[in-house]
Amino acid sequence: MYAEIKLLIVPLGEVEPNLPAQLADSLTQIGLEASVGKPLPLPGAAWTRHRRQHHSGKVLTVLANPAGTPPGSRPVILGVTNADLFTPGLNFVFGVADPKERVAVISLARLGGRTGASGRESLLPERALKEAVHELGHVFGLAHCGNPACIMHFSNSVMDTDRKGPGFCLDCLASLSSSGSGFARAAQ
Repeated sequence: MYAEIKLLIVPLGEVEPNLPAQLADSLTQIGLEASVGKPLPLPGAAWTRHRRQHHSGKVLTVLANPAGTPPGSRPVILGVTNADLFTPGLNFVFGVADPKERVAVISLARLGGRTGASGRESLLPERALKEAVHELGHVFGLAHCGNPACIMHFSNSVMDTDRKGPGFCLDCLASLSSSGSGFARAAQ
């Protein structure tokens, strides 16, 4: 494991009961030192009544400054919420990231609903992991990728998320390696 990258998963509002711990386990298996933090309420200022969604940027702002600690002295923070998120210019987002503050948030609101091939297991944990790794890629400096199999490919729908592979393409791995973040070693 590459302990140089510590990740704190913060449940925001009501979240699927075991999902944050499952996500932490999955992220730890790929080499991040992930743990689940204390749940926080969704910030009231993020609610946008006319859209009936939460503004993702306002959620990130709350995550970016949990106790007045500067980004360099705290772990990377990944918020997880059931709330439907949007960012100006888009109808919804599965997640957003702020590389400067080393924070990201993913929304589970549009990731559920279908079951796997057996018809019994939920695809939510797999989809949440893909979106988490995608947003962490942004935290560590990656942009969207044109390769539809790469985890950094933009998902316009949950079908796009399902089509993506679980990892980075060679170009994105090379970019991560040159960033010096250690995330590339964890993600290989």
